[in-house]
Amino acid sequence: MKRRRYDICGEMPGTACGGIRPRVGERGIALVMVLIFSAMALAIMAALVYMLTSGAQLSGAHKRYKTALAAGKGGVQVSYNMIEHRGTLSLPDINLGIQNNTCLTDKLNKSTADWTNCGTGTDSTSSFIDPGSSSTYDWSMQLSGGGQDYNVYAKIVDTVEGNSAGDIGLEKGGVVDTNSGEIQVMSRPYLYTLEVDSQGADNPSERSRLSILYQY
Repeated sequence: MKRRRYDICGEMPGTACGGIRPRVGERGIALVMVLIFSAMALAIMAALVYMLTSGAQLSGAHKRYKTALAAGKGGVQVSYNMIEHRGTLSLPDINLGIQNNTCLTDKLNKSTADWTNCGTGTDSTSSFIDPGSSSTYDWSMQLSGGGQDYNVYAKIVDTVEGNSAGDIGLEKGGVVDTNSGEIQVMSRPYLYTLEVDSQGADNPSERSRLSILYQY
C-alpha cells in the first residue's frame, strides 16, 4: 500500500495553504511596476530640467542679439551722418575706418554702374560682409554699450544717382536772382542701399545684420 506525502499545511504537494494556488504570471509584477513608474518619473524630471535650461539659453541669446542689434542701429545712424557729409563725419568721438576713399567717393556720387574705382569683383555690390576681409566692406567703427564693445561694418551696395546732394551754393542767390519766371529744378534724391553688420568684439557670435534703403 502506497503512502501519501503531505506538506506542513496538511495539503497535497503542489498546493498552497488554504487550497489557493498562486498564478505564475503575477510573480515579480510589483518590481516591474516600480521600475516602470521610476522610469516615467525620471523622464518627466529630465524634461523639466531640459525646458528650464533651454529657456535660460534662449533668454540669454535673445538679450545678446538685442544688444548687437542696438549696436547695428547705432552704426546705421553714424553711416547716415557720413553720407550726409559726403564721406566725412561730424561726430568727433567716433573713429571711422574707411577702407578705400576713391571707391567710397564713387559710391556716394555715382550710380552703381559707374563705380570705376571699386574694382571689377563682386565685393562692392555683394550684400555679404566678412569682418576678416576689408574688401567686403567700405567702413568700420567700434561702438560701446552695456559694458561691451561692438565692431560695426558697413557698405554701400547700390546707388541710384540723384541731384539733391549736389552743390547748392548758387541756389536762390549768387549771380541769378529769383523771379516769377524762374523754373525750379525738381529735386531728385539719391537712393543708397546699405548693408550693416555688427558683432561683439569679444564674442563674434553676438551678431546682427541690417539692410537699409536710405534716401538722401
